[in-house]
Amino acid sequence: MSTIHITNGDVAADSLREALDQARRADIVLALRDDLAVGPLHGIDEAPQIRADFWRGVTGDTTRDFLAELEQQAKELKAVVDGTAHVVVWHGQSAADQLMLRRVCFHLRELPQRLNEVRLSIDDLTGDASAPLRRSDRATSVGMFAPDLLQKYLPEAAPVSVLRIGRLALEWQEVKLVDAELRRWHDDTLTTGTFAELDALVLQYAVDGWQAAGRVAACVMAAHNGLLVSDKLVLWRMRELAAAGQLQLRGDADNWRSLEMHVTRTTLSPV
Repeated sequence: MSTIHITNGDVAADSLREALDQARRADIVLALRDDLAVGPLHGIDEAPQIRADFWRGVTGDTTRDFLAELEQQAKELKAVVDGTAHVVVWHGQSAADQLMLRRVCFHLRELPQRLNEVRLSIDDLTGDASAPLRRSDRATSVGMFAPDLLQKYLPEAAPVSVLRIGRLALEWQEVKLVDAELRRWHDDTLTTGTFAELDALVLQYAVDGWQAAGRVAACVMAAHNGLLVSDKLVLWRMRELAAAGQLQLRGDADNWRSLEMHVTRTTLSPV
């Protein structure tokens, strides 16, 4: 029987495809590209228009058909369900990976005998829990793993128990009903947050005067707070802060090297 591997995002999928090539295996890899850790999830499995509108606002791209992309992903997931191949879900310790796992479990809940998983953690990435690469929040995604390292974990694929599939599928249904902006994964638990938390980090890492926006974004993305945020999400928050008058932006918004920011500091007049 054939095997389909499912990852969260193209980076993880490309790395896994290379790992499979190195192992001389012709398995299919399906990348689910939606970062489920951010934005509304209501209606995502039935009518993802709200989700498409969210990503259009984040990217500012009015030419890209986000709805068609999300509908295509739904068709690809349905094709997996309607097929007969074994399914292996690769996931790390991040909200996006864990929510992707729960979504797949929900869709394959009636076919538990086909569902398998490979669990990865920060210890698998560093090889030593005390290594310098280790994040204090232990946040990890499959996209962090190089192909040669993923190849070592190909034999680790193991069946997901019926009880676990049922529990994860139920959690997916529950999380879709919660009106959250951000989702964290820490200590095997999903929690929620707001975009205001990212805004606060942007302002926290900024220094006085004009500065490279990419430097600030890198600090926000590396913060050990249970979030693995993308540069696109940070750029969106910078644009929103600029629109609110809390900072200024100059340069090409599509080129981090040229983009600069300046925080509008408020000072109190002496009494």
